[in-house]
Amino acid sequence: MSQNSTKRNLTDNILLVIKGIAMGAANKVPGVSGGVVAFVAGFYEELIYSLQHLNGKALKLLINRRYKSFWTYTNATFLILLFGGSIISYFTVSLLLEYWLTHYEKNVLGVFLGMILATVFYIINQVKKWTFKTALATFLGLSFGILIASSKPISENDGLLFILFCGIISVSGMTMPGLSGSFLLLVLGNYNLLLVETATNLFGILKSSLALDFSFTGDVEQMRLLKILLVFVIGSILGLILFSNLLSYLLKKHHQVSIATIIGFIFGSISIVWPWRETLYKTEENGNLILNGVGNPEIYSYQFYLPDLKLINNWKILFFIILGVGIIILLETYGKRIKK
Repeated sequence: MSQNSTKRNLTDNILLVIKGIAMGAANKVPGVSGGVVAFVAGFYEELIYSLQHLNGKALKLLINRRYKSFWTYTNATFLILLFGGSIISYFTVSLLLEYWLTHYEKNVLGVFLGMILATVFYIINQVKKWTFKTALATFLGLSFGILIASSKPISENDGLLFILFCGIISVSGMTMPGLSGSFLLLVLGNYNLLLVETATNLFGILKSSLALDFSFTGDVEQMRLLKILLVFVIGSILGLILFSNLLSYLLKKHHQVSIATIIGFIFGSISIVWPWRETLYKTEENGNLILNGVGNPEIYSYQFYLPDLKLINNWKILFFIILGVGIIILLETYGKRIKK
């Protein structure tokens, strides 16, 4: 894909919003990267290059009131539709996804496993020629992926500097296929604080504001969570600019090595969405579960096992894996049509 924006009609713009919704939902699931959706749907490099243009030149165009040039330079229509879809997802689809993960976790993980496996097959075809450099890059990506996937969650930390760091890290999943920002937040101990508690709090504040009820301004806890969300958003914006510029450089100068690294990383972190597992929770010395701020048990690690195909439930999970593969095939087919 060229660095220039892709011309789209009304239908394509609507589909772009839907892709934004899918990317936003994927970003909220620990172990799944929204960048994977961008990669297979055919707009990954356009996303990176568009984000790269949120720079000093764009700011200068705004200051000089050259709004049309600013809009074209930053590919603003594309970014607004895509991130608009992600925001819609934050309050709708992602909430539904949390319900599905609570009640049908293995089936949902099966869908994502199928999507990731199909994505790896698709990305492998992007490597034109395998060399020692690309093989080494794949190995390093694999090692880093395994390291991240095997990391154990730490305790929650609501320090504002740490929240800013979490914001910078969290958007990695949007820009780097295979690197799940939400899983990194889980490892850093702030998944529930930043993706559950703040979202619930913001939803309540918006609901109260629409009813012209501003009593939340006197609620210490609600204002604390609102301040945390603001710092998190600032960190996310900084992270988008930082990662997009880094990845833009790597894709321009070391495209094949970058793709090979992504392949290795996805393979290394695939255990995060392995549906055949049992969750091990943190416990006190007396055996009681340790709960987080919203009353859920804190995860310690996972115990993985291979599926027993004699059980009907495992065949059901296999069906959802195939469904995930089918979704990626449809996205890839559409992505190829858009490029023509």
